[in-house]
Amino acid sequence: MMTLAAEIDHNGTSPEKLLAPVLSAFWDQPDSWTLDTYRRHEGYEGLRKALAMAPDDLIAYVKDSGLRGRGGAGFPTGMKWQFIPQGDGKPHYLVVNADESEPGTCKDIPLLFANPHSLIEGIVIACYAIRSSHAFIYLRGEVVPVLRRLHEAVREAYEAGYLGTNILGSGLDLELTVHAGAGAYICGEETALLDSLEGRRGQPRLRPPFPAVAGLYACPTVVNNVESIASVPAILNKGKDWFKSMGSEKSPGFTLYSLSGHVTSPGQYEAPLGITLRQLLDMSGGMRAGHRLKFWTPGGSSTPMFTEEHLDVPLDYEGVGAAGSMLGTKALQCFDETTCVVRAVTRWTEFYAHESCGKCTPCREGTYWLVQLLRDIEAGKGEMADLDKLNDIADNINGKSFCALGDGAASPIFSSLKYFREEYEQHITGKGCPFDPARSTAWADDKNTDGKNAHRGVNA
Repeated sequence: MMTLAAEIDHNGTSPEKLLAPVLSAFWDQPDSWTLDTYRRHEGYEGLRKALAMAPDDLIAYVKDSGLRGRGGAGFPTGMKWQFIPQGDGKPHYLVVNADESEPGTCKDIPLLFANPHSLIEGIVIACYAIRSSHAFIYLRGEVVPVLRRLHEAVREAYEAGYLGTNILGSGLDLELTVHAGAGAYICGEETALLDSLEGRRGQPRLRPPFPAVAGLYACPTVVNNVESIASVPAILNKGKDWFKSMGSEKSPGFTLYSLSGHVTSPGQYEAPLGITLRQLLDMSGGMRAGHRLKFWTPGGSSTPMFTEEHLDVPLDYEGVGAAGSMLGTKALQCFDETTCVVRAVTRWTEFYAHESCGKCTPCREGTYWLVQLLRDIEAGKGEMADLDKLNDIADNINGKSFCALGDGAASPIFSSLKYFREEYEQHITGKGCPFDPARSTAWADDKNTDGKNAHRGVNA
């Protein structure tokens, strides 16, 4: 969480009033990840209140709070819990998706690093609600320091009686397993994650059956994002009305926005849903000195890009959707006027082609051919007909692939052609990238003005 100066924005509201530090309230304190620090901030009080409720009442309470999944799709968390069949005689499982790997997304890993007990408390509450006795955290394996800190937090929780047998005298038994993945973007897709967790190759499953009916080990399973589960304890401790007092009517509560790119102060900003990028940039010092915003993503590279005209779009599920994109993981990547759109989209598409699991033809073949066309266009070897080919290939991937990876790969193609088709054409007619320093004047203004006044206009 960034520490912000008490400036006044264009609405006359101090930044502190726009922010809602809950999950990130004590990230900057010494030993923020320890059980002692978490307890000093009302840690595990939400669990005590949850255990005093009947499981079905607890599910209804979370559903009434309006909490929506923070992993991308925004599906109501309580409703997902409600889908688990009861009295079926099968084990029930909770799987927490911590395989954060969407380009630009960096909220769950910092959360686990600074405040892992918020997730552990949320896991115990969720398992009590869905009547599960075994939960799993699927963590991206490259983040070894986070893995070590998470293991230590789990050990502390077992030692304090928050995990194990007869938790807080409630009769609830719960085992928590931390599993480190091997580093595959596709394993962020919930069914591919389940296959990986079972020891198989991470590839999406055909649905139905859905995980709520036949998930991990063919048993009813809830798969939730880290932030979704970590938000539950505060809702139980402070009340659903408190939670609904923030955000918008259909997208209530607080959330973590990841601000990155050509900005003065990148980082995590925890704010109510519905805040705008203009407000966040006001608080973070705006774009880097002497430059202006050119394009940005509201939810990572797999969401359709926005431009300067979308600065005041409310960053909630409905507002972003109405403007033609998706809130996704709230990864706000901001690029200034020195950025080549074609180059950026090419790099994203190379990522998706590399990370495609190869199970379905539209994604496996489509992302490969998108990369070939984009590389030619970027190098000045493209033809005008290639732009229609790009659009056609993306259309043959979008909505026709086995999982959402294909849709994510198509999104930057569609949106960049919509807003920056002229830039693609410049690469073709000019036989190369106009942003190449050897042939471009994009940096000339900076050089002539010592970088003080060039391209000013969006410091918000």
